[in-house]
Amino acid sequence: MSVAIVILNFNGKHFLEKFLPSVVTSSPKDSVYVADNGSSDDSIDFIKKQYPEVHLLIGEGNLGYAGGYNRALRSIKADYYVLMNSDIEPSENWLNPLVEYMNRNPQVAAVQPFILDYQNPSQFEYAGAAGGYWDNLGFPFCRGRIFDSIEKNEGQYGTSLVQWATGACLLVRSDIYWLVGGLDEYFFAHMEEIDLCWRIQRAGYQVAAVADSTVKHVGGGTLDKGNPFKTYLNFRNNLILLYKNLSGRKKWSTLLFRMGADGLAGIRYLLAGEFALIWAILKAHFSFYCYVLVHHPKQNLAHTLIKNTNTVSYPKSIIWAYFGQKKKKFSDLKF
Repeated sequence: MSVAIVILNFNGKHFLEKFLPSVVTSSPKDSVYVADNGSSDDSIDFIKKQYPEVHLLIGEGNLGYAGGYNRALRSIKADYYVLMNSDIEPSENWLNPLVEYMNRNPQVAAVQPFILDYQNPSQFEYAGAAGGYWDNLGFPFCRGRIFDSIEKNEGQYGTSLVQWATGACLLVRSDIYWLVGGLDEYFFAHMEEIDLCWRIQRAGYQVAAVADSTVKHVGGGTLDKGNPFKTYLNFRNNLILLYKNLSGRKKWSTLLFRMGADGLAGIRYLLAGEFALIWAILKAHFSFYCYVLVHHPKQNLAHTLIKNTNTVSYPKSIIWAYFGQKKKKFSDLKF
């Protein structure tokens, strides 16, 4: 089974200098690609000079995470794709457990390693931890990370099926990736991997997190947590995620609750004087309406997807569990 490890780069020479060596040495020969997403730094010259063995794919313009990867993967022939952030340091034997698990489980179409914090490797990292879930209102969280409460990796979580795998380091079957339509380029960045994993499950396949594989992730390398553009993308894309993948009464009741929750978040930002974040939420909602009225009807959604999905989610509110019931760990939750 052939594997293509694809790093999407946008002005990330500093990350490539630091992390590309470990990716190359821990990966099969001739398997590493760097897909440049319209960088204006000297990333391309650096790769050409220092890593001639790495396949370099040069794209014009920054298409975001989703568009950048779709553009690159269309030109790559492999059985498996690995979508890897440029700020990832893989362990020495990170790839084999992922591929072996996929080979043993043909119904699993996407897997992730356990994501550890680069600065503090004894604990999980925010973006993915030990595999993701969503609650009854579509709020995402992870084994090992609920909101800002991050656990140490003490072997409490093993290999398991999950609802979504992180785009920080994601191995996916190439045929299934394209079967369900690839990443949704309207998302640009943030939550596009959750949407992909949801569609994978709607097509009848599964998603997993593999404990025998670990990588370290810096995190926040592209947009800081408090960046208004990141806030805009998160609020907008979460609404689009629910609109696309839910159906019937569940869709509309969930969206209504989520919009109410977004309003409460806006009040919190108002009280904190974070006016740029309030404007980001308002723009997110207007953009969502534009998606519903203009863009969604034009999307060529994969015909293989069933309309009603029975993917298992946390049946309660993670917000109430975390803030109301003080359940700070995944193991405190009752599914």
